Amino acid sequence: MALKRGFSISGLNKNRRGGSRLPIVVVIFFCVLSPLIFFVGRGLYTTSSSTDQNLNAVGSGKQHLNWRERLALQHVKSIFSKEVIDVITSSTADLGPLSLDSFRKTNLSASWKVIGIDSSVEDNAASEPNQTATVVKQEAPKGKEDNISDDDSRSSDTPAKLARRQLREKRREKRAAELLRQDDEAIARLESAAIERSKLVDGAVLGKYSIWRKEMDNENSDSTVRLMRDQMIMARVYLSIAKMKRKLDLLQELQTRIKESQRALGDSLADSDLHPSAPEKIKAMGQVLSKAREQLYDCKLVTGKLRAMLQTADEQVRSLKKQSTFLSQLAAKTVPNGIHCLSMRLTIDYYLLPLEKRKFPRSENLENPNLYHYALFSDNVLAASVVVNSTIMNAKDSSKHVFHLVTDKLNFGAMNMWFLLNPPGKATIHVENVDEFKWLNSSYCPVLRQLESAAMKEYYFKANHPTSLSSGSSNLKYRNPKYLSMLNHLRFYLPEVYPKLDKILFLDDDIVVQKDLTKLWSVDLHGKVNGAVETCGESFHRFDKYLNFSNPHIAKNFDPNACGWAYGMNIFDLKVWKKKDITGIYHKWQNMNEDRVLWKLGTLPPGLITFYNLTNPLEKRWHVLGLGYNPSIDRSEIESAAVVHYNGNMKPWLELAMTKYRPYWTKYIKYDHPYLRNCNLSE
Repeated sequence: MALKRGFSISGLNKNRRGGSRLPIVVVIFFCVLSPLIFFVGRGLYTTSSSTDQNLNAVGSGKQHLNWRERLALQHVKSIFSKEVIDVITSSTADLGPLSLDSFRKTNLSASWKVIGIDSSVEDNAASEPNQTATVVKQEAPKGKEDNISDDDSRSSDTPAKLARRQLREKRREKRAAELLRQDDEAIARLESAAIERSKLVDGAVLGKYSIWRKEMDNENSDSTVRLMRDQMIMARVYLSIAKMKRKLDLLQELQTRIKESQRALGDSLADSDLHPSAPEKIKAMGQVLSKAREQLYDCKLVTGKLRAMLQTADEQVRSLKKQSTFLSQLAAKTVPNGIHCLSMRLTIDYYLLPLEKRKFPRSENLENPNLYHYALFSDNVLAASVVVNSTIMNAKDSSKHVFHLVTDKLNFGAMNMWFLLNPPGKATIHVENVDEFKWLNSSYCPVLRQLESAAMKEYYFKANHPTSLSSGSSNLKYRNPKYLSMLNHLRFYLPEVYPKLDKILFLDDDIVVQKDLTKLWSVDLHGKVNGAVETCGESFHRFDKYLNFSNPHIAKNFDPNACGWAYGMNIFDLKVWKKKDITGIYHKWQNMNEDRVLWKLGTLPPGLITFYNLTNPLEKRWHVLGLGYNPSIDRSEIESAAVVHYNGNMKPWLELAMTKYRPYWTKYIKYDHPYLRNCNLSE
């Protein structure tokens, strides 16, 4: 262009010299149009060249992406499942290349999908897949427009996407069904547990209380009752001070208000039980107390009076506790009127029978060592009948069972008459009178000799003794003379009572048999005398709780932590008993305890001593204890036990028995029996 520009200038100079005008027009034309043509042409060249470069870059980038994709797919099978590979392949075909890192970092769940952003180049939209920048985001409902666009996209979905969608829907349905099933199962378990807990509730314990009662609407349902009691306490304090200071008008007014409050309060335990006039009495009492406070208040005097009242109340509580303990022991050891009536009626009818009708059948079985023999010592006809009936009803072959009953002279006729009228199936039964055992006398038996001593009679039968019941000594239950009854101590003389037998099962009269017991005769006692269930699961059932280890004789011969065991169901090997001279051991220790320095009265402490290291433990399922004092025994444990024992004060034939345990005993009694109806005995 520079050359052309120079050429034009030189031409112009020549024309000037020649005087021609045409060259001047040509020069002007080229001077104006040539730059315009130059810049337009350069711009077109630049545009075409940049377009070519972009196309080349796209082609090379595509080739580069295809190479990276092929390299990644060679190893992707070892990283992802087939489902994820299908997602990557289909999404790559539809939306362009995906970043594999996003699939490694996050789990591709059913609620996630790939959404592409369309390219702005509209010319290539119909002919080839759009270049997209892919992002992964969670689905969310977006209204009608999104639903329309989603329907359009579904119509153009590939088979792979449709398969994925169906798979997601199936997984959602399956998960929803599983959650519903788990929810139903949880509700069913909760309902069953609630039903079981409601069955365990003892109605007798609840009494008149109910969550639906009106006073339960208030958290402090007894707040008014407590306010009235507090007012009466303060009124009594001011009453004594007014009497001391001779404030007669105030004294009379306080006495009047106290009587009114007492009548309004009555025996109420909750606000809902109060008399309607209670609010008025509270207001009147408050006015009197305010007046008394102004006239009589003295901090020292009031404190002293309250302390004296507290001490008096404490003494009254101790006295009531002592009386309650005595009465509960008395109730536990006495015989209810119905059972006493039953014994008297049976005794009368027995002695009206001719002698030939007083005999039991199958007496030849009494000394047969090949049969199953039971020893039962009791003066309670009804309790003995439950033991026998429950044993026979749960026995596989009742004809092989023999019951040896021993009672006292008072109940001998009644016991015979009952079992003559109600024979226990094919079992053999024999009733004896302990008073007819002539060998059991004071010269042979230490307990009988001790009972005849003056010190023992004074200890038991004189109320003014310094250690008697009236003075409030401890261990009141051991002060009942029944603990010296020979029916209790006869268990230490089994070989003398049954000399022809090899083994015998001893049963208390407060037990119930729930399973066949014949397997006990085949239990290996390993050379021991006594087979019993141990009771050392709790600390108070060890030797140191029964024996006086401050005495050197006890401390020297026994372990204070030795495990105790239970009377009530014991299998005794009488052959080994005779070899070990068990009765002689018992006599030795009983003679040493004449002044009760080794143990208190009863049969368990001397039993622990006599059979020390001679007791073989049995499985717990044979004998479950505590139904006479423990309200928290598991029901499954009771029902799986062979024998349940009502040891404790709450015997099943007493009114103070625990209601939830009583049915295990009453189901073996026929309350429609004429004798029971006549004596008003019922469930």
